[in-house]
Amino acid sequence: MSLADLPHARRHVIAARLSAGHAVVAADLAAEFKLSEDAIRRDLRALAADGLCRRVYGGAVPIAANDRPLAARIKEAPDRKSALARAGAATVQAGELVFLDTGSTNLALVEFLPEDADLTVATNAVDVAAAVLRRQDLRLLMIGGEVDPHLGGCVDAAAVDSLSRLRVDRGFVGVCALSMSDGLLTTHFREAAFKRTLVERSRHVVGLVTSDKLQAAAAHRVAGIEALHTVVVERDVGAAVMKALREAGATVVPVDAGS
Repeated sequence: MSLADLPHARRHVIAARLSAGHAVVAADLAAEFKLSEDAIRRDLRALAADGLCRRVYGGAVPIAANDRPLAARIKEAPDRKSALARAGAATVQAGELVFLDTGSTNLALVEFLPEDADLTVATNAVDVAAAVLRRQDLRLLMIGGEVDPHLGGCVDAAAVDSLSRLRVDRGFVGVCALSMSDGLLTTHFREAAFKRTLVERSRHVVGLVTSDKLQAAAAHRVAGIEALHTVVVERDVGAAVMKALREAGATVVPVDAGS
């Protein structure tokens, strides 16, 4: 039996090339494995769904570890995200308009929001909106626009315009990377503009930060660390990081990972 007859083995070979930083071309792979381009495109779709590549015209390109699509991150480290989400939800006050930005940790927060607290939840994230709808005690305000399938939400000009008209009591901004010197960072240009607007329109800005976000790199600056009023972090980030955040004016809420 050849490699062409074993989809999982074939995809493993393609994934290895992508993880080594190489782009792949569907026509070349089809010739190599003696398959149709349709079969190869199915392989690339499956790999993209697992967050192992980004599909482009004619093939696929590798993606950075900190830029995996939301669909691939939702099931990762659920206990760690739940610990952060539970602590973040505890900061929410009755009657607030709460904004939940795109992100798997913010998605986890929905189930921990206080019950029957007269909350309105606004979001630009499709999965967050669906989770809010399953709660009978939350009002949902959906920020519209074109959905970016990689981010799982809307960050285009229409979304920014809608957000700019809101007065948000508590904004949970999605954190792609956090640097003590450069502040809150993200990997996508349009997403940075959306997050800046969220920071500007929120009376209280909250970040839920897993420790790996402090080692992550991203190109686009959203705001300095002084823009974060509350930061929920895993305790293993260390005393120096927590001190820097407190000196910048943030309330730091440390949690034990997976607690």
